[in-house]
Amino acid sequence: MKPNYYEILGVERSATETQIRQRFRELARKYHPDRYKSRKEEAERTFQTLTEALNVLTNPARRRQHDAEAQNPSGKAGGELAQVSKAYMSRGVKAYNDGDYSGAREHFDMAVKHDPADAKGFYYLALASARNPATMRQAVQAIESAVQLESYNPLYLKTAGLLCKRVGLAAKAERFLEQALQWDQENQEIREALEQLRRARGESKEGGKGLLDSLFKKG
Repeated sequence: MKPNYYEILGVERSATETQIRQRFRELARKYHPDRYKSRKEEAERTFQTLTEALNVLTNPARRRQHDAEAQNPSGKAGGELAQVSKAYMSRGVKAYNDGDYSGAREHFDMAVKHDPADAKGFYYLALASARNPATMRQAVQAIESAVQLESYNPLYLKTAGLLCKRVGLAAKAERFLEQALQWDQENQEIREALEQLRRARGESKEGGKGLLDSLFKKG
């Protein structure tokens, strides 16, 4: 059963975008992972759910789709494609954790082809593609697709910044990191990455690779 993002944020279905953003900020401050040192993983999941709700309800097309699915939860065709995508995602995660990054990339690529509205699928595709210099262009394209779908997700914005930094797109990298910091102002990792970029824009493409290695488990 798909989540009801109105209930998650505690807003009415008639809520305006301004009201939705205001409510998100209130909940984000309350449930920010940095406030829960002993239950950080649980808090991170909650924070991601809140962020996903914000991204869906502030995107007119995704909000209409969400409302339509709420009225017709049986949506057979869409449901079948989503299940196929989920299966590819599961295979991709297993391949990635086993160190088979090429196989993981192929599975994630199939996942987003079956469900092009799945931002997390594009995020995982970006991480898998980034493991091979030959597919870095695909990695950047994938993370930009994830950001387009969830433009307020600080994790995706941070990853976009780091990937752009690696391929030498310094201006774009700085913009993504600045946007990430706007939505997660207490995230020291984003702040440090942005400061590092500003101090040394001429850093090699490998800069930020260590940070990327830890991002997959946070998705």
